[in-house]
Amino acid sequence: MHYITRIKQEVNRFIEPEKAAFSPRFFQAFPGGYGEGDRFIGVRVPPLRKIARRYFREISLKETELLLQDPIHEYRLAALFILCYRFAKAAEPEQEEIVNLYLNNLAFVNNWDLVDASAPHILGAYLLARDKEILFQLAASGNLWRQRVAVLATLYFIRHNRFIETLQLARQLLQHEHDLMHKAVGWMLREIGKRDFKVEYNFLQEHYRHMPRTMLRYAIEHFDPGLRRRFLEGLV
Repeated sequence: MHYITRIKQEVNRFIEPEKAAFSPRFFQAFPGGYGEGDRFIGVRVPPLRKIARRYFREISLKETELLLQDPIHEYRLAALFILCYRFAKAAEPEQEEIVNLYLNNLAFVNNWDLVDASAPHILGAYLLARDKEILFQLAASGNLWRQRVAVLATLYFIRHNRFIETLQLARQLLQHEHDLMHKAVGWMLREIGKRDFKVEYNFLQEHYRHMPRTMLRYAIEHFDPGLRRRFLEGLV
């Protein structure tokens, strides 16, 4: 517990009461919100990253796992940054250990910022050259955060010009009920379009009339205004 105590003490130096009051609303930690029950102390991302960089080589994976299980949101985010930095420097056996730790603790990766900060850099990086069936299992889980992990993990693939899994997951989740998934899928389609416009265009041409409006808007955000308008008006 030595490093956990030190990390928490350092994180606590950056507490901002106004942010602590704002974060539960922003991350919908109120009753009925997608982050219901989460607790915030009000620390911004840059100091959390800086602290994680300072300790990722020293803290054990077991202690990092305990930090990831903390009820305080910012401590969990710091733990995820530690795992990301550690994974990037680790040899394959330890990378596998980190991925297993991550998958075993997805219950604590339970808001969009926690998912987005970790899924591409841990799960996506690990699966690039491996079997990707776990992503489709997560997508079929019915759990919002596991589904977002599946989609966001493919951002790492997209950055390596591999699009097939993202498109398969987009089809699987096309009729998802939550706007956080609409945004995630639309975002990934937009990222594909930055690298291969034709791939994104062909996918949208087939599916845009049936996808949620938010998903479409995210996907076409960087399109030429005229083409964007044609998609929004159903004229493509």
